[in-house]
Amino acid sequence: MSDGRLSVFKTYKLYVGGKFPRSESGRVYEVTDSKGTWLANAPHSSRKDARDTVVAARKAFGGWSGATAYNRGQILYRVAEMLEGRREQFVREVAAAEGLSKSKAAAAVDAAVDRWVWYAGWTDKIGQVVGGANPVAGPFFNLSTPEPTGVVAVLAPQESSFLGLVSVIAPVIATGNTAVVIASASAPLPALSLGEVLATSDLPGGVVNILSGRTAELATPLASHQDVNAIDLTGAAGDTALAKELEAAAADNLKRVLRAPVSRHAEKEADGAARPQPVDEDWSADPGTRRLTAFLETKTVWHPTGALGASGSSY
Repeated sequence: MSDGRLSVFKTYKLYVGGKFPRSESGRVYEVTDSKGTWLANAPHSSRKDARDTVVAARKAFGGWSGATAYNRGQILYRVAEMLEGRREQFVREVAAAEGLSKSKAAAAVDAAVDRWVWYAGWTDKIGQVVGGANPVAGPFFNLSTPEPTGVVAVLAPQESSFLGLVSVIAPVIATGNTAVVIASASAPLPALSLGEVLATSDLPGGVVNILSGRTAELATPLASHQDVNAIDLTGAAGDTALAKELEAAAADNLKRVLRAPVSRHAEKEADGAARPQPVDEDWSADPGTRRLTAFLETKTVWHPTGALGASGSSY
């Protein structure tokens, strides 16, 4: 028997600089499930919102990149802990967003939690894998160490609203970068809810910033922004024209670009040219270290060891 009370609908907001603003434009758009049923109104971010996220990400970069790798790993593990506690909420949201059964949505959420744990373990190990001492002729120590690139714009996958989302965010911040994330245009709610988890997981404000809205509208100013150091084009995999446009804009300040995977077999298009076609990533597969190393720079330092005599170094 109904008690007559009204349901309290959730208001979804952006996540920028550790806070939850509405879009400065005041716009929202309807988000529906796979059957067309209304789920919520999501913020329709503007170019001004995109620029604001870059400011927040840059402000957070110094502290985050300067933190110890061990500390970053602890925080990523804390994200996994908080997600585990809100598992049922994310199962509902992912099921509605992607049209999945409850069991399949639960598997996707569990895999996303495990993905945070995976990258938490890599934070203090990736430097040992891709860095090291270099053999040189002369009385020098020659050491190469990885350093974060800076502010990374991330176009989240369009179809995998949560597991794919986590798979592109976690490696960016695990290595000390800060991120500006454009959520899936059609299924942004799990991403916006993730912002609430990040805000309570000891992650400094501004390390991850989440926008919702039209991918092309938001990605274009980010690709040409002079204070964005890299861009992940995963979310543009199905739009080759947009991906090309963004890659050309990114060249203006020599951004690092992570391209969406393409098929090895080129197909002929309308103009008769054979071009590689985008392929869907298997987000449940072992992620490896590809995304960890995509947004790292290598710094090499030479240091004198002193005079080398017949008996070897003076050290």
